[in-house]
Amino acid sequence: MTSFAHTCYRINEIERSVKFYETLGFVELRRMPIRDEAINVFMGLPDDELEPRLELTFNFGRTEPYEIGSGYGHIAITTADLDALLEQLAGQGIESERPPYSVREGDSRLCFVRDPDGYRIEIIERS
Repeated sequence: MTSFAHTCYRINEIERSVKFYETLGFVELRRMPIRDEAINVFMGLPDDELEPRLELTFNFGRTEPYEIGSGYGHIAITTADLDALLEQLAGQGIESERPPYSVREGDSRLCFVRDPDGYRIEIIERS
């Protein structure tokens, strides 16, 4: 039996990234040092029994941004109130790529934002 464990992003600033994902509803579960090379910050969601679903890896001594690559798409999360969440993110200087929209009439509204390191996040409003 296979199950999804987590996604890992390499980040440039721990506290900035943790704050962003906490605004999206994630909870910091633990930090795990990797010798003197790096630290992993594991984040989870309350509805997911606080399983670590996101691993943020900070490599000591790295100063230049990471290249995201052309194969990366996005992760998706849901929220009950898209407008309120976007307002909270705007307080951190995070804006949606375009205003919320529906793919088809009657579908849930959604939009995309980028985290502090440029990774795309799809936010879908639950009906």
